Amino acid sequence: MIAQMRPAANVTMLYADRPLSERLVAAAADGFAGVEILFPYDVDLDEVARLLGRHDLQHVLVNTPLGPEGEPGLAAVVGREGEFRRGFEQALSVTATTGCRSIHTMAGRPSANSSSAWMDTLLTNLRWAATRAGDAGVTVTLEALNHHDVPGYAYAQPSQALAVVQAVDHPAVRLQFDLYHSAREGLDLVAELDRARPFIHHVQIAGTPDRHEPDPADTALFASVRHLVASGYEGWLGFEYHPRGDTSAGLAWRAALPPLTP
Repeated sequence: MIAQMRPAANVTMLYADRPLSERLVAAAADGFAGVEILFPYDVDLDEVARLLGRHDLQHVLVNTPLGPEGEPGLAAVVGREGEFRRGFEQALSVTATTGCRSIHTMAGRPSANSSSAWMDTLLTNLRWAATRAGDAGVTVTLEALNHHDVPGYAYAQPSQALAVVQAVDHPAVRLQFDLYHSAREGLDLVAELDRARPFIHHVQIAGTPDRHEPDPADTALFASVRHLVASGYEGWLGFEYHPRGDTSAGLAWRAALPPLTP
């Protein structure tokens, strides 16, 4: 039997012209079974949970909060351990209310002058987070963010994030593989998937280079998705992109994907 992925709408980016409640309704109407809500820290979580239940949606991914100045996470930033841990507890609180089982734990931009210190900080923070998450039945995910979009981020390529996952060596810490970020790094997507496959927990997709809808003419991108399915991956595929226009109309590209479980 061929493995099937499950589609998830990133409603932080999709349906962006509507309030969150209407985004959830639209995602369900467009056939999504799951949603990524990246930063639900200023919304009524009880209402979100109610809407998820009403529309038979799973909340499949949340990010740890950004830093107070918009920093892309704090897990690898020396001297900000307390802020990181408070933010992680916020993310855990979200999962407790919405039923989300995955937290993308954002590393941030470490100081260029403290490579060993920031790595020690990152590993210490992740081991602490892994224990907290594991006790709650939640998975911590690490995602490489390409150096064009997020310069200075702790890891730009999947192999670098994978090395951290392996160093933490905890079953609650896994890899979040974003095909868009890997393509922006100019990587061979199939080769990177093969290297990372045993550790992959969640996958995301977008078109390159502008992070709009994936283009079915992008043979490398769609070949990598078929390869992922053939490998037996049955997790979520997050649609994480900025639509060129109307989100629902732009979903026509889905026809080029392998079969997805509704």
